[in-house]
Amino acid sequence: MIRTIIIDDEPLAAGIVQEYLQDFSQIEVVEICQDGFQAMKAIQKHQPDLIFLDVQMPKITGFELLELLDDPPAVIFTTAFDAYALKAFDAKAVDYLLKPFSSERFRQAVERFLEGFDKEQHQSNAELQELAEKSNRLVVRINHEIKILAVKDVLYFEAQDDYIAIHMESGKYLKKMTMKSLEQALAPDRFARIHRSYILNLNGITRIEPYEKDSYLVYLKNGEKLPVSKTGYARLRQVLGL
Repeated sequence: MIRTIIIDDEPLAAGIVQEYLQDFSQIEVVEICQDGFQAMKAIQKHQPDLIFLDVQMPKITGFELLELLDDPPAVIFTTAFDAYALKAFDAKAVDYLLKPFSSERFRQAVERFLEGFDKEQHQSNAELQELAEKSNRLVVRINHEIKILAVKDVLYFEAQDDYIAIHMESGKYLKKMTMKSLEQALAPDRFARIHRSYILNLNGITRIEPYEKDSYLVYLKNGEKLPVSKTGYARLRQVLGL
């Protein structure tokens, strides 16, 4: 079942989305939220695959909500303002529905999501199978050469668009996969997601220091330093027993 959350401060608008979703039996509405703070808690609790997100809401906007999430789900914007369309697609939105939208226009947006979701699930399953079979190594292609990397020697992984940058003492390597599937496959006692863009080998940490409000910096043995989000810091404290 595909989990979704509807986020809109207008109950009527949220109700229309919920009504249109009745045509999609594979999608379950797990919560309806009326502001961004409520939505952030709901997303952390339910880990939805898709959210329907209004832009102008009390407390924080839809875009500000996305900035607070380490690993945001797929987004279909639902708004009465067309001025945010370009920004929405910069945020990699699946679609941008301008209120009032028809059931047919809504169906087009959801079917676009479902098509991409099915492809991503297939890719993620293949990636997980690869890592499960070879949990101690990663295979990457460099031009026409195949190189096998030891996972234990990875300093950290970095999200770069549709690729993962694998940072090692010997250099940086790119592999086409998602951060979500990689995080699921890595040993949680050796690697931790510290930021929406970084998964860190815990053996490389030398110290953690406060940086800005609700954020930190982690210093590595090789001299590099990486940002740590609020949720990432909570994960580090838990796994390191701090």
